[in-house]
Amino acid sequence: MTIAFWCVLAAIMLPYLATIWAKASAGNFTAQDNHDPRAFLATVQGVAKRANNAQQNGFEVTPAFAAAVIIAHLAGGAEQALLDQLAIAFVLSRVLYTLCYIADWAMLRSLVWTVGMGLIVSMFIVAA
Repeated sequence: MTIAFWCVLAAIMLPYLATIWAKASAGNFTAQDNHDPRAFLATVQGVAKRANNAQQNGFEVTPAFAAAVIIAHLAGGAEQALLDQLAIAFVLSRVLYTLCYIADWAMLRSLVWTVGMGLIVSMFIVAA
């Protein structure tokens, strides 16, 4: 397993941290709410809502990242160390993105999102 492949696992797990943050910051998540957590999270506001939004964005972007890592490995046009560095940078960008979303730093969040998407595209480019 390469570092880049481990980064795919990290990217898969990151949204769940935002889920925990959303439920914990709502302050009133109960065992009863766990019967329909999506309905509960649809009612939250503030930090909890932003954490939930970060979670959803994480689930949306992870397939593109995973595809980029797999395709870059299969194409074989890039050094493994470079792919590993790009993958690590992507995971770090997702951590920063989530923190920016929760903190309501919209402009910085959008910039970090753009960087993350650029990292995905760069994996295709360097592997070509």
